[in-house]
Amino acid sequence: MILNGEMTPGDRLKEVELARRFGLSRTPVREALHRLEVQGLLRHEPHRGMVVPTLDPQAVTELYVMRETLEGAAAALAAQHATKVEIAAITAMVEDDRRHPDDAQRLAGTNRAFHGAIHRAARNRFLMQSLQALDESNALLGPTTLKLDDRRAEAIREHGHIAAAIGKRDAAAAEKAMRRHLSAAFAARLAVIDTAISGNPIMPPPNDQGTDR
Repeated sequence: MILNGEMTPGDRLKEVELARRFGLSRTPVREALHRLEVQGLLRHEPHRGMVVPTLDPQAVTELYVMRETLEGAAAALAAQHATKVEIAAITAMVEDDRRHPDDAQRLAGTNRAFHGAIHRAARNRFLMQSLQALDESNALLGPTTLKLDDRRAEAIREHGHIAAAIGKRDAAAAEKAMRRHLSAAFAARLAVIDTAISGNPIMPPPNDQGTDR
């Protein structure tokens, strides 16, 4: 429920309601909530109980630093190890997104699939474990930045650069393209956070990373 966006930061999870929904006693539900708390996907707040936490700006920065590092490595490894079938699938995802540039929810789903395909193509189990942990934390970021009109077109272009580099077996270019993609995503996320705090219209920061802005 947290990972698919049904529960968002700030939402409260109640043992009784979850037990009723899933047809379970409260004991296994309580244990499950505790495990999610240990993973950082829930937080216990006084007088509220378990809630989905909201990442503060510093935590968001740390998350994107790790995403850029690990996903850059995954793209480089994918360029070396991806099969022809995997490369064709990654390329097809980008081509399909180009046919649906205005469907934010659809693009959010295909974005996860695109990154997941690259993670698997990297052929590194330890990198995959680290990326899966990051994927869980990504759920705490809030609504997708692909709801921003400019960001949708940018992300599709950036995915195209990544797919092209992987298709050419150019590990250095694939890593660079992925890092630039995550840098642009981080800038968009900061703009969303700034808007939520200030209430001002979203103004993307100036391009100083060479991204397609």
